[in-house]
This record gives sequence, structure tokens and C-alpha cells, in this order.
Amino acid sequence: MKIRTGLHISLLLLNTVFLSGCVSNTLDLTDRGSISIPAKVIADMRDKGMSAKDPVLVRIFKKESELELWKRNKFGEYTLLRTYPMCRWSGKLGPKKAEGDRQAPEGFYEVNYSRLNPNSQYYLSFDLGYPNKLERAKGYTGTALMVHGACSSSGCFAITDEYVAELYSIVRESLKAGQTAFQVQSYPFRMEPENLAAYRNDPNFDFWLDLKKGYDYFQVTRQPPTFNFCEGRYRFGHLAEGELPENVLDSCPTFAPAPELVAARTANDLNAVTSLLMQGYAKTYAYSDGGMHPKYRNILQEKGADFLSKRTSSSEVPVSRPKAALSDPFLPK
Repeated sequence: MKIRTGLHISLLLLNTVFLSGCVSNTLDLTDRGSISIPAKVIADMRDKGMSAKDPVLVRIFKKESELELWKRNKFGEYTLLRTYPMCRWSGKLGPKKAEGDRQAPEGFYEVNYSRLNPNSQYYLSFDLGYPNKLERAKGYTGTALMVHGACSSSGCFAITDEYVAELYSIVRESLKAGQTAFQVQSYPFRMEPENLAAYRNDPNFDFWLDLKKGYDYFQVTRQPPTFNFCEGRYRFGHLAEGELPENVLDSCPTFAPAPELVAARTANDLNAVTSLLMQGYAKTYAYSDGGMHPKYRNILQEKGADFLSKRTSSSEVPVSRPKAALSDPFLPK
């Protein structure tokens, strides 16, 4: 009996403690994985023509420090259900490339049921699945990149215990109801002309233009874009008739043209970027180490890191690098 108990504890530790990424020293083994969807959320779903079983999609915006939860309604269209203020993300704008760089990922990911962690060190979490196939092909490294609770980040997106509990319960029920995996779209900012103009000279600009095509597809169609990879880039949309369905990295398959309205939106936005630049639009933001939503930044500034950690984490996980969080240069209007 003692041997079985020891083995059980060892396996549990292996499942909950990671060598890198977002981990803490607090081991909390209470059962949180079966937490119910709040009644208020169920009511909001009903008002929007949704059920707990309908599929979900997540969008993340670093600059704005917000995480959006979208859910498919009875008409088959994805509708915004919740926007969660992000308490902490780390690094700078741009993709994650190497273990230990503190960068939070940017790109498109698929989260299945096995990526949910009901015994997370940060209350509850789900793993993004970084690196994806494209990132692996580029030689990018990193592990345990997650959306989780608390207000601490080392390459993750922290949205507090309260909000991650709500988010976790909603995505869990969608996956249990048959959604194979839900899509996570992680962006440096909302892919609109003003932001693109502000970062026109950033070395990641071409990469961000690739992400924008997926962003525009969802903005116009309200459907998750199908994404593939080729020649080191994202490609969005369905493969043309006759093409093999496998993701291709070393050559580009033929993709069916983007819907006309999607292509028009992308073209119009890029024209708007050109117009802004010709008018002398210049507004840049230099991040020290990530940022946080003003909701939490104000608490941090007025009450201090200890107070904020108690407000955002049931196990009082410390706020990561509070001085860097206060130097976040961007405050949404």
C-alpha cells in the first residue's frame, strides 16, 4: 500500500511540475477540474443563443492585455461571450523563439482535452501546444506555455484565478461535448491599421501580416480559419481541390482563394496603413518585460504587489517583475 501511494504521488508530481515555462513553488492538489460554469454565464449564453456544449474559440491580444472567449451560437456563427482583462504577460511584442526568452507565443494553436490541467500550479490552466509545427520547423524551443491563473508570467498568459476558473469551465464543457480541439489565436495587438502603422518598421512586421490574414478571415466570416504551413509561413484557408490535406512546410500547396470580403478587408486595411504613414503617423511602444491590463496596473500602483497577488491568486503567487509591469507603455483608451 505504501509503494502504491508513493508511486501515485510521484506520477502526480510529474504531471504538475514542469522544468520550464510558467511554474511556481506552491503545490496545491485540491480538485478544481470539475468547477461548474457560473450561472450568470449560462444565462448570458442563453441570451446569445448558445449552449454550454457549443464550440469555442480564444483570441489573445498582448498590447491590449485582453483575452477574448468566443462561442458558436445556434445560427452557426461565433459570437463574443467574454473579454477577460489579462493580469500579466511577459516579454515583448513578437513571437517566442527560444526557451527562457520570456516571450509569450504569437500564432495559431489547437487545444484539445489532454492539454487541460486541472491540477495546475496556477490554479487551472491549459497548454497552448507551443511549439506548433511551423515553430518546430523554424527551430523554436519552449515548453509549458499556458493560459493560467494568478498574475505571474514567464512566457504565459495569466488572467487571475477567478477568470481562469470561468474560462476553464466553459472550454472544458465544449471539449467534453465533442469539440475535438478549440483554436487559440495569439496576436501582438489587434490587427487594425493604426497598430500596423505604429509597428511598420518592426522586424516582425511580415510575420504579423501573415497573422493578419487569419485575423481578417475570422473578423469577416466569424468562423475559425483553417490554417496550414508552407515555406516557413502561415497559410489560411482550405486547400484547393486535388491537393493533399497534410500540412506542408517545405513547399506551398495551392490554397483556394480567400473569400472576396476577407481579401477586400485586408487590402483596405493595408491601404489605410499606407495613408497613415504618408500623413506622418508615428506612435511606438517599447516594452521592458510584458504588461498588464490597466485594471490590475492601477491596483499594483496604488496597493502594491503583495496586495495584488492576494487579489488574483488563491495561493498568493507573487506578481512577476512588478516594476516591469508598471513600465508597460500602453494604456488602452
